[in-house]
Amino acid sequence: MAKGKGRNRGFQRNTVGGGGQAGMMQKLQQMQQQMAEAQEKLAEETVTATAGGGAIKVTMTGDQQCTNVEIAPEFLEDIDAEMLQDLVLSAVNMALDKSRELAAERMGPLAGGLPF
Repeated sequence: MAKGKGRNRGFQRNTVGGGGQAGMMQKLQQMQQQMAEAQEKLAEETVTATAGGGAIKVTMTGDQQCTNVEIAPEFLEDIDAEMLQDLVLSAVNMALDKSRELAAERMGPLAGGLPF
């Protein structure tokens, strides 16, 4: 048989650092666990945004769940529905932005350790 024409032609077994894949999997599993823990903590943390000089207040968790919307009763006396809707929408979007920033702050260091 000619050189290079055997059964396992082109196949080389990686004997150096054989634990490389196993080590990588272990690191990924650890990171996955850390990320799950961080996500659980995010679900418990809250951010609050206000609009209309504090007349509208929206509270949201770090995992983007709206938990509370407060509207000052005295504010309702002098406002029309369209303006109220705009202010609530604005406060919700600001709370979402804050929630995303919080998530990025908490999850960023974990994602930075990904071996990709």
